[in-house]
Amino acid sequence: MSWASSTLWWVVAGGLVAAELATGTFYLLMLALGAAAAALAAHTGAGVTLQLVMAAIVGGGAVTAWRLHRQRQPKAPPAESNRDVNLDIGSRVQVGAWNPDGTAHVAYRGATWAARHQGSGPAQPGMHVIVAVRGNELVLQRAD
Repeated sequence: MSWASSTLWWVVAGGLVAAELATGTFYLLMLALGAAAAALAAHTGAGVTLQLVMAAIVGGGAVTAWRLHRQRQPKAPPAESNRDVNLDIGSRVQVGAWNPDGTAHVAYRGATWAARHQGSGPAQPGMHVIVAVRGNELVLQRAD
């Protein structure tokens, strides 16, 4: 059985998509675009050299463009202070008193939590905002 070169390129593109689904490596989709471009070139009757050039240019160009796009995006905050990961970030709590070491115990969501002060100046009682959650400790800043 002899396969047309376009069929081979479509199988390669499908294999790259399947590998991306299994690994989550988005760059494999960019390489699959290159294989699809080579398949389209094969459909037009281009030779093997031109097919390889198309795969390299489109796949490599897509990888480069995606890499440049990702570098220009702002970095996500760490998980402990990322509102997308922890919905407690930004919630307000009332602090009755601070210990001398900058810790306190606060009531939050029906439980008593350990809390730590973060920010400039001395820790003062009052309303605070959760800025991070480290383990079972809330990191608080004074609410302005």
